Amino acid sequence: MIRFARAADHPAIAEVVEAAFGQPDEARLVERLRADGDVLFELVSDTHGQVDGHILLSRLWADSQALYAALAPLAVAPGLQRTGVGSALTRASVEQAREFGAHGIIVLGHPAYYPRFGFSADTAAKVKSAYAGGPGFMALALEPGAFDAPLSVIYPDAFSG
Repeated sequence: MIRFARAADHPAIAEVVEAAFGQPDEARLVERLRADGDVLFELVSDTHGQVDGHILLSRLWADSQALYAALAPLAVAPGLQRTGVGSALTRASVEQAREFGAHGIIVLGHPAYYPRFGFSADTAAKVKSAYAGGPGFMALALEPGAFDAPLSVIYPDAFSG
């Protein structure tokens, strides 16, 4: 079951994120984004009351009035990776971002993974960001024309910490 994360989930989320990445950096990123109030929403995969996956979208500051989101991080418990949990979380987060009124989502992620959900480095080509330029910097337009014009985005401070 995919659902919105609750405060009571935070310890389990930290465990899943740290285990998935094999280090605490991404779990600390999640904590800093929460502390700074930069989280748009978090979703978890819940299997029989156990959190086994997590995805977070945060607000990007853009040089337009439109809402843009950063997808990071996506984490799945190591024993459940490659079972569809991450895909379900990603699809659900894209739908929720639409509901939140986001015009587009940007991810810095694995270039072989995210294109299956519509993310593309070509779509992100006109986006200026501290993280732009590599094949892992991808975007997904949720509204027509979201990435047609040059766009500058600034990530929350937590990403540079």
